[in-house]
Amino acid sequence: MIYTVTFNPAIDYVVHLPGSLQLDAVNRTTQEEYQFGGKGINVSSVLNALGCENTALGFVAGPTGRWLEDGLRAQGVHTDFIHLDEGVTRINVKIKAGEETEINGLGPRIGEADMAQLTAQLDRLGPGDALVLAGSIPACLAGDTYEKILVRLEGRGVQVVVDATRDLLVNVLQYRPFLIKPNNHELGEIFGRVLTTDAEITACAAMLQARGARNVLVSMAGDGALLLDEHGVTHRMGVPKGKVLNSVGAGDSMVAGFLAGYLQKGDYDWALKLGTAAGSATAFSLGLATREKIDELLATL
Repeated sequence: MIYTVTFNPAIDYVVHLPGSLQLDAVNRTTQEEYQFGGKGINVSSVLNALGCENTALGFVAGPTGRWLEDGLRAQGVHTDFIHLDEGVTRINVKIKAGEETEINGLGPRIGEADMAQLTAQLDRLGPGDALVLAGSIPACLAGDTYEKILVRLEGRGVQVVVDATRDLLVNVLQYRPFLIKPNNHELGEIFGRVLTTDAEITACAAMLQARGARNVLVSMAGDGALLLDEHGVTHRMGVPKGKVLNSVGAGDSMVAGFLAGYLQKGDYDWALKLGTAAGSATAFSLGLATREKIDELLATL
């Protein structure tokens, strides 16, 4: 079974304006929609679209939390969220106008007893399970939360995927995660460099691998993706043709496609191809990738 963890999920309220956002004035929308957000939730949604059974874990609160949970279940996503006693699941406002503006909510506070419930859920994982940890840690939790999770899972045969930035990512490498997925800019930030060539990206990926990561998947937006696998082999994939409509969730979709592909065939070339198709399908859509869009793009790679 695949499990994802989203510590601070959100309902994204997306509004479209006919022109630029006008300050100190009434702005009227031309289109609006809501999406159930959070990096782990995005991974779960795309895994579900690909027919991969998975469970979304994390924390929800209040009426907005119930709305998010019910909405995901209506989409066929299996959830096992922990319900917090106080606060509400956040609503983020995404304004798409002449420019894009985001207003992200704070989210509810997660206490020690709440984390103990999540720990109890993770304690049930074992050989054959996979766990995706994606995104930042809320300010109410310790900065070493990911490390504590990996320590607890160490030696239990769980394939852990970590999609995070800077110290949050670097500090878990010693626990040999199955996969890490920085983008090329995040990878460069770790080493204080701007990476412009495949050779530079591969060299930095190899340094993270030397610190413990088994597989390093680097997303590069319109330039495709590069994978340095655990056998030291570099795999490279371009992107299919299409118009970019959305950048939100594309990296999460790539993680979902890669993990689904690897679990299907145990083949890194296939995993990278499916991951690229899934990431591109989201980038070329207004929402997250559908199975139909993924299959359409997969046929072109």
